[in-house]
Amino acid sequence: MSSSDPESTIDRDARAERSRQLALAAARTASHNGGRDIVVLDMRKQSSLFDYFVIVSGTSRRQLHAISEDIDHTLEDEMQDKRMGIEGYDRSRWILLDYGNVVIHMFDDEMREYYALQALWADAVPVDLTDVLEPPI
Repeated sequence: MSSSDPESTIDRDARAERSRQLALAAARTASHNGGRDIVVLDMRKQSSLFDYFVIVSGTSRRQLHAISEDIDHTLEDEMQDKRMGIEGYDRSRWILLDYGNVVIHMFDDEMREYYALQALWADAVPVDLTDVLEPPI
C-alpha cells in the first residue's frame, strides 16, 4: 500500500484515535488517584515512535505506585492494551509506562523539574483535558 492509499490513511487515523483514547484514559486514571499537574502532549509531529506523552506528578512513592498500578489496570484490563515496558518503579521518583504509542511519565516534584519534559518538548501540542480530569476539591 502506498502512503496515499485511502486505507493507509484510515489505519493511521484509527491508530491515532486509539492512542488518544489510551492517553486520555491514563490521564483520567491518574486524576482519580490524586495525580497533579497532569498534561497530555500530542507528539505525532515530533516523533514517529509514539503518539502521546502523559505527564503526571505525585506526592510520594506510594502514590506514584498506586497511580502506575491503576493505569496498568485501566489500560490492560479495561482497554485491552498491553504494556511494553516499565522503568523506575523500584526507585519510584520517576516511573515510565511504555504502551508503544503512548508513554506515561510519573514524577515526584523534584524529578519532574529535573527532567523538564514539557520544556524539552515545548513544541508538542497539549491536549485539552477539561472534560477528562476531575475538578480540584
